[in-house]
Amino acid sequence: MNLSNFQVSITSAAIATILLSIFFNWITLQRTKNFVPSIRKNEERLSSIYVPPFGGIACSIAFLISTRLLGQAESNFLYIGFFAVIISIIGLLDDLYNFKWYIKLFFQIIIVYIPLYNLNIFINFESLIGVEFNNSLNYIVSTIWIMLIMNAINFIDNMDGLAVVVSSAICIQIAVLTNYLNQYKLTDISILLLCAIGGFLFFNFPPAKLYFGDSGSLFIGFCLGFMSIIYNWVPEDVTVYSTTLSPILLVFSVPLIDFLVVVTYRISIGKSPTIGGTDHISHRLLAKGFSVKTVLSIFLIYSLGTFLLIYLSIFTSTQLSLLIIGVLFTVYFLTYLISIRLKVLT
Repeated sequence: MNLSNFQVSITSAAIATILLSIFFNWITLQRTKNFVPSIRKNEERLSSIYVPPFGGIACSIAFLISTRLLGQAESNFLYIGFFAVIISIIGLLDDLYNFKWYIKLFFQIIIVYIPLYNLNIFINFESLIGVEFNNSLNYIVSTIWIMLIMNAINFIDNMDGLAVVVSSAICIQIAVLTNYLNQYKLTDISILLLCAIGGFLFFNFPPAKLYFGDSGSLFIGFCLGFMSIIYNWVPEDVTVYSTTLSPILLVFSVPLIDFLVVVTYRISIGKSPTIGGTDHISHRLLAKGFSVKTVLSIFLIYSLGTFLLIYLSIFTSTQLSLLIIGVLFTVYFLTYLISIRLKVLT
């Protein structure tokens, strides 16, 4: 049997991914449930009960194994996957030893920039604003974008089940958009990442036994960020989206809005954005009296509801698309304003 040609269907690979994720997360839970973490000064947490933040390693292993089940991956995916493993290891070391923020930032810049530059993939920001800097600005913007996604996903891992709900919704949206333009390899990868996250849900659903931790949130953010850039947006009809500005960039609105709320609030009170706290949107909704499961439902409905507007804007006339996009960004802006005014959980 020639293992280099081994390949299974996406359905079989998806089932295998879920089972592998459940198995690896179960092992992780058994090995880490008695782990004593290092104390992080000046941080506020939603609960005083310690939950091991190592679920991300199990998910990343399950995901990387399952991608091989689909057949020999393209060199680009293998290369990105290699650096995804490195960023997951950096996240694991941070969970264990609590790196300073500038050390984490340094590693993130290096690990994100190298595959972007060597594979020559980027968001064509220069074309969008009508300038030419030999792609230097494109690489800078693309590096910042992926790092922003990574850290926004990291921020959203602040409540039982929340990171799973948000990242799963993004995977679904990417799968729909990539399938629309027949980019089936990206569709399959989105489905497998969704299944790896789904297996983790058994251990992260309230009351959570495991969290993603930096190892998982950075890994997932890294994968999703690169998928958004690899996605080749070539609209057949005239739309409000250009070939340089893809609608897939809008599917990350939920973690980005939460990131913006937290950072601007902490800066306004003179607190470092790198120190954990209970000022996320999810915490503010809990302070309003909503249950954890209700908050998860709100995030899921919001994610898929705004995606419906994104998807509709692709198929409508330019005038109607502009109206829909206007409504969408109005919703984003109001979400930020309402969220920043909600009481912080204490």
